[in-house]
Amino acid sequence: MIFCLNLLKQFYKTMRSSNPILNEKAFDSFSYLGSETMTVQGTVNKALIMFAILLAGAAFTWMNMGTPIAFPLMIGGAIGGLILAIITTFKKEWSPKTAPIYAGLEGLFLGGISAFFESMFPGIVIQAVSLTFGVFFCLLFCYKSGLIKATENFKLMVVSATGAIGLVYLLNMVMSMFGHGFGFIHEGSTFGIIFSLVVVAVAALNLVLDFDFIEQASEQGAPKYMEWFGAFGLMVTLIWLYLEMLKLLSKLQSRD
Repeated sequence: MIFCLNLLKQFYKTMRSSNPILNEKAFDSFSYLGSETMTVQGTVNKALIMFAILLAGAAFTWMNMGTPIAFPLMIGGAIGGLILAIITTFKKEWSPKTAPIYAGLEGLFLGGISAFFESMFPGIVIQAVSLTFGVFFCLLFCYKSGLIKATENFKLMVVSATGAIGLVYLLNMVMSMFGHGFGFIHEGSTFGIIFSLVVVAVAALNLVLDFDFIEQASEQGAPKYMEWFGAFGLMVTLIWLYLEMLKLLSKLQSRD
């Protein structure tokens, strides 16, 4: 177990040093790119713009539920959002264009999936939205007040847990193709609810990494386009957290 943990630490250090954004030398070079540099307030503004675009997309799909275009909008939004997320991750300088489009596509998907859950469990959407933003502001307070610090060990723990969850979801998807998925991911059993609670907790802790990245990049004078990339990363985490909240609440309500 200790050997595996040491391997994970070494892997994380390697990833951190090779990443052009997290590398301290890369931050140093950013400071010489001119007066137009990333700021926390600028990132917040970009996040609000993305959120407004996401809401517009979600409202459009929601209002068209029951029509022939609803399902294509939902699936198209999911696939398009995934493609844009991959492009934005590897081409950060494109984020001023790709991030807003990503928000719109994800909005189309979220509007459909939210309407689906709402039809099964009335009131679940407002509960999930309230819990998502409640967790967001609580963690923001904890981060700004110093109650939670994004230390190297903390980052290692969150990144490792996120990777493990991603692996579970990937294995479930592959096994489901052969009729043998992990039932606890979707079922309202006790273990299924515990699993969802763990995933919600890990998704929430990823917000701390987002806060830390935005703050550190701003302090190191990252280029202006990184405001869009920071807002994009924050949006990805919030969408994940919201979807996991929906799943957890649906499991709890199905037991009533």
